[in-house]
Amino acid sequence: MFSASQESVAIRNYILALASAAMMGILVSELYNQPDRIAQQGRLDNYSRFISVGLVSQAQKAIYR
Repeated sequence: MFSASQESVAIRNYILALASAAMMGILVSELYNQPDRIAQQGRLDNYSRFISVGLVSQAQKAIYR
């Protein structure tokens, strides 16, 4: 009877660990794919293109003066 109790505790702990791991995985994926974050990444990509164009333009002006 004592071993059955330990076995049920082990099974319970295993189920809790699996549930915790599943929830953490879902939460991390939700944070990573959050619409605000994706929109912010899009804005950063657009700003980097704008800055690159500005740097190339300034470099061309400096070379051809």
